[in-house]
Amino acid sequence: MSERGTKVGKYNPEFNDILGIDIDEVDIYRPKGLYAHMKKRNHDRCIKYIDKIPEIIEEPDYIGVNPNEKGGESLELIKKYKDNVLVGIKLDKSNNYLYVSTMYAIQDGKIERRLFSGRLKRFFKEKMAG
Repeated sequence: MSERGTKVGKYNPEFNDILGIDIDEVDIYRPKGLYAHMKKRNHDRCIKYIDKIPEIIEEPDYIGVNPNEKGGESLELIKKYKDNVLVGIKLDKSNNYLYVSTMYAIQDGKIERRLFSGRLKRFFKEKMAG
């Protein structure tokens, strides 16, 4: 584990085309403080999914950009399990890496509204023919 935390994946440049942003294919880290942040914010329901972060990064069902953050440097990746799990990822511009900033459960209704408004897009990973 580095001072950035634990590496949990790599940014998928396919997201850039879908979301109209430009982020390099850099590593994504889970900071040491994520668990404490989730407890403090009462996101306890998602703690059981913390080890699923690499899978959520690799194969999200929905992707989007948080419009409340400037410059498209705050991503939202959602994966449907028993709960819908949103992983927020931010860019550390000065050190050029991405990190998981938050993780919480999101209701179906919110996903539908965000799809309708364009904030979220469905993501279909290309399966390699084998």
